[in-house]
Amino acid sequence: MSDTAEYEVTVVGGGPAGLTTALYTTRLGHDTAMINRGGGRAAMMLDTHNVIGVSEETSGNEFLQTAREQIEEYGADYHQDFVSDIERREDGRFDVTAGNLSVVTEHVVLATGFSDVRPDPPLPRTGRGLHWCLHCDAYMFVDQPVFVMGTGEAAAKVAMIMLNFTDEVDLLTRGDEPEWSDETDRQLAAHPVDVVHEEIESMEKGEDGWLESFTFADGETREYRGGFPMYGSDYNTALAEKLGAELNDDGTIAVDDHGKTTADGVFAVGDITPGHNQIPTAMGEGARCGIQNHYDLRTFPMSLDDIEAQGGDIEQSAAPGISEELRARAREHNAEAAAPPVDLDEAAEPADD
Repeated sequence: MSDTAEYEVTVVGGGPAGLTTALYTTRLGHDTAMINRGGGRAAMMLDTHNVIGVSEETSGNEFLQTAREQIEEYGADYHQDFVSDIERREDGRFDVTAGNLSVVTEHVVLATGFSDVRPDPPLPRTGRGLHWCLHCDAYMFVDQPVFVMGTGEAAAKVAMIMLNFTDEVDLLTRGDEPEWSDETDRQLAAHPVDVVHEEIESMEKGEDGWLESFTFADGETREYRGGFPMYGSDYNTALAEKLGAELNDDGTIAVDDHGKTTADGVFAVGDITPGHNQIPTAMGEGARCGIQNHYDLRTFPMSLDDIEAQGGDIEQSAAPGISEELRARAREHNAEAAAPPVDLDEAAEPADD
């Protein structure tokens, strides 16, 4: 027996972009659900970099858990499940199916991200020598030996970019033929990057789990602190395509500046859209998307056509334009925030006889 619930906004995917969208829509008074299968790129982070106000020792899971608690605190419903299907109703709303959960929603926000294509092992652990974000982690490798792994244009470009941080950069093709252009090949040859074509035979790690070196098929061992595999991305666009949202040539979902796709009522944010795959960028996209959802869904100001359709002026009793559930949660939250702080020392003192 499935549960059925109705929402104004349903966010599919629980990364930083989706969570920020849900935070905004909930605080702006819209009944919001998040359905998240779990995992994702942010969850893999052992440390958090480049997020102002968040200390580096915060793991991705800790970061995401705090965000989930925030959206639930304001009244969003969080469900951990996999969305298997979304269908548009005749009235323009959507039926969302996730396990035993059935949701009817006015807007859908897709924050389903992508998966990095992983090279074959041997490989170090993500965050301990295997890194996916150049802009987040290049700083970690200043004056350290670094590898870049891959055969395409992106791998060659990233290898040259890493010379901004260290003078020890190897480009590992792992026995495959380079696919970068002749122009890039000439450019690469002019930079102090060693191109290593032999396959990796084995790997050494330190007691802390960090990569120390690779040994190659020709017997040579090279030391590395870490590096970046560049094999592309698999974008999770099946739901978007089914709903009629257009894709860009690179496989991302086409959106405007506020996350609107080409399908009415369907939005997309985060790594599944064009741009830098960064937490602050994703949060900014989520904020803009949440605000746009509010503009599209809010009750007031009511248009003249709607005023006439309802038969005249708006009665005061029609306000506020927020559900009773979120209204009650807002009153509770604001009362808690306004409560005077408790003096623990004074509260601990025994009462006078």
